[in-house]
Amino acid sequence: MPIPRPDQRRHVRVDAADPHRRGAARGEQLRAHLPAALDVYDRLFALGGITPARVRDDAERALDAVGEFRPGARAEIEGIAHGAGLDPWRVAALNARTEILARSATVPPGECTTLVRRTTEPPGGTGGTDGPSGVVRTFGVQTWDWHVELSAHWHTLESRGGRHTVVGLTEDGILGKIGINSAGLALHFNILGHARDGVGGVPVHVLAAVVLAEAGSVAEAVDLVRGAPLASSGSFALFDGTDATLLDLSPAGVFAVAPDERGLLVRTNHFLTPVPAAEEKSWLYQPDSGERHDFVRARLARLRPLPDTSEALARCLVTGPGEPPVTCLPDPAEALGRRWASLATVTLDPATRTAAVLDGTPAELDTRPWRTLTAT
Repeated sequence: MPIPRPDQRRHVRVDAADPHRRGAARGEQLRAHLPAALDVYDRLFALGGITPARVRDDAERALDAVGEFRPGARAEIEGIAHGAGLDPWRVAALNARTEILARSATVPPGECTTLVRRTTEPPGGTGGTDGPSGVVRTFGVQTWDWHVELSAHWHTLESRGGRHTVVGLTEDGILGKIGINSAGLALHFNILGHARDGVGGVPVHVLAAVVLAEAGSVAEAVDLVRGAPLASSGSFALFDGTDATLLDLSPAGVFAVAPDERGLLVRTNHFLTPVPAAEEKSWLYQPDSGERHDFVRARLARLRPLPDTSEALARCLVTGPGEPPVTCLPDPAEALGRRWASLATVTLDPATRTAAVLDGTPAELDTRPWRTLTAT
């Protein structure tokens, strides 16, 4: 089944120091598109047995949690609603869609694969070989896999006016997802599942937006995340010009994974640390997540040398028939809620502060359009 895509992907630019005004500018640009995105999520919520009253209650609780953690983030969500002519709880439901859908046993989460490389190059070289006296580089790539019905409901973003400029990709109405900021901090985003996931903390998508807006380094980002009230799970791959870490976020706490001996971080959709893994919703992700993780790690283990650019790293995510679906194509025989697709492929490079967004799967690196955004 081909993935339907708009002829021209939307790009949203906002520039305002006041978060409500920044949100209102977003909402105005998305006014014609948000009702259709909400319709898809309303159908997914209903499919999961989540009543409209429960959705509204969850959304309002999430908005209160955001307001207590970062009043500016709440103001920005309310600004989006104002600009789009919607009730604030409707936009809050989009931002808390991960937490609300965690109540469902019939709508499983999507499948994303992330790779980050931290390498040390010889002085003046570009070969990506490790050496104690070289120049450290980091770069990363991920697929964003989600319901094919939402293929028209995401956009690239350039947000100015906060502490840092942020560029990247997010869904219509959602503050943030995947991106890089003007300090050179990059964030890749994956969903995980824990038995205690629910509503009551800061939604993971809002937390990603706050990290990119405020943190200037991996160390700052980790401190910020550890100070956030979490009631749900996710993964942030965080890297700046010299440092990289992979975080397991969960109601049980935040746990870090360091790059392996070759400077690699590989993430699919299961916990990599023992404490949250003990209460993992493994039935949602396995065996798929483990198969993708093992496949990519085995592929990288065979490569000599390792990819030395983000685009070359992206080619490691290309898969075909008979292989684990790292490149994810929707199955037309499946029903709503089970048609997964690689809606985008994103590379992040702290050295150039760029996010390159492919409106396509990793297999379409040479045939679909890229949009390169620079956070300055």
